[in-house]
Amino acid sequence: MTTRAHALRDGGYPYLVAEVDGVVVGYTYAGAYRPRPAYRFTVEHTVYVDDNARRGGIGSALVTAIIEACEQRGYRQMIGIIGDSKNLQSIEFHKKMGFGHVGCVKKSGTSLTAGWIRF
Repeated sequence: MTTRAHALRDGGYPYLVAEVDGVVVGYTYAGAYRPRPAYRFTVEHTVYVDDNARRGGIGSALVTAIIEACEQRGYRQMIGIIGDSKNLQSIEFHKKMGFGHVGCVKKSGTSLTAGWIRF
């Protein structure tokens, strides 16, 4: 995780961590969606919130902050990949955060990978 965080930050991408009383309860980061120059303004994001810290606004705060950090860096589109189409909590969360469903890639990820995009 540390290597990934350093590589992303060295590449100019944001990596944010949420702490409560000195304990990490969540993180989010964005990185290149694809390496080709045509995708240079598009990022893919990841967000994780500890099970014990969910439903407390940490995920919303993290995603709001990562969106703002990406906009400040000139990125115009953010993609979130949900690795399991049965992860209804993540799907509803992405909808709440302004992402729209753009498609599914069958037989990839854990079962059916769903792509969500924020314009």
